[in-house]
Amino acid sequence: MVAGDSLVMTESIRRSGEFEYGTPQGGAPAYAQQGGFARQPGYSAPVNPEWPPPPPHEPPTATAAAPAPGPLPAEPGKKRPRGPVALLAAVAIVAAAVGGGTAYAFQELTGKSTVASAGNSTTVVPSSKRGDVAAIAAAVSPSVVEINATLAGGSSTGSGVVITSNGEIVTNNHVVSGATSIKARTSDGKSYPAEVVGTDSSKDLALIKLQGASGLKTAALGDSSGVQVGDTVVAIGSPEGLTGTVTSGIVSALNRDVTVSTDEGQGQGQSGGGQWPFQFGGREFNGDTGSSTTTYKAIQTDASLNPGNSGGALIDASGHVIGINSAMYSSSSQSSSSSDAGSVGLGFAIPVNTVKSDLAALRAGSDS
Repeated sequence: MVAGDSLVMTESIRRSGEFEYGTPQGGAPAYAQQGGFARQPGYSAPVNPEWPPPPPHEPPTATAAAPAPGPLPAEPGKKRPRGPVALLAAVAIVAAAVGGGTAYAFQELTGKSTVASAGNSTTVVPSSKRGDVAAIAAAVSPSVVEINATLAGGSSTGSGVVITSNGEIVTNNHVVSGATSIKARTSDGKSYPAEVVGTDSSKDLALIKLQGASGLKTAALGDSSGVQVGDTVVAIGSPEGLTGTVTSGIVSALNRDVTVSTDEGQGQGQSGGGQWPFQFGGREFNGDTGSSTTTYKAIQTDASLNPGNSGGALIDASGHVIGINSAMYSSSSQSSSSSDAGSVGLGFAIPVNTVKSDLAALRAGSDS
């Protein structure tokens, strides 16, 4: 529209008697008299001569609180941008939902409880009680069981570590090898029949499952890669059938090449547990290991281990299981009575990282 068209339209509307554009007497447009708005150049508000005069403008008193300015309206077709805080909150909610869903799905699909293996971040004993043998024993003893195996030639006593609340127990292969029946007793005195799920003779590991067990306290599996010589350790097991025996010491050495037998029933058949034969440095200890052997890297400790400690827990100062006790040197020969046997501070444990890496195969029923 050009300027000439605007003048013609103004005249036409004025003649109609309905609206009038222009400035009334007094010089200010009608809308400016009512609200105190600044006059917009080049624009005149409509005025009806029959409208009553506007009330006089009264400025707000000093005590009246000015209304708080509201948020600026968003432009049509545009969304208000979301800040980083809102974005992070949304991401956290989604991550939590996915994490919870994953854990639930794992349990539903496998039908197994989750192994308590959160590394050294899992709180077992308070930081103020770190290294306190009494606190470690109180926290972990309920997660160690005594194992009694009936063999063709006698019986075997060992220990095991609870890794799931429904009764999965990690122990040594030599504790249950060749067993015709197995029973396990928890720290509260309850006894459960058990069956072998899987064995790995090359690592001297076995997984058994207690029948009808639930609500058991699980041990927290730590990280053996961080273990150092001189670290304080606690051993819990059932030497000579003395359930829940606690001893303590330090880590004496790492990565010891310990050779043990893989022959079924080798070293077993001794009432009270016997002594598991092993080789180290080309020498045999506690008897003949037989013709079939395997070698693994072990943690050496001076914590007292005796016959029956096999399969029990070696625990660090924070209460995390760092190894499965597997072999000890006894000064007496295998043919001597068990009463003459005893620990001389040379014990060995399978690192817990070996256990964790082997757990899936054991659950699958491997028998290697």
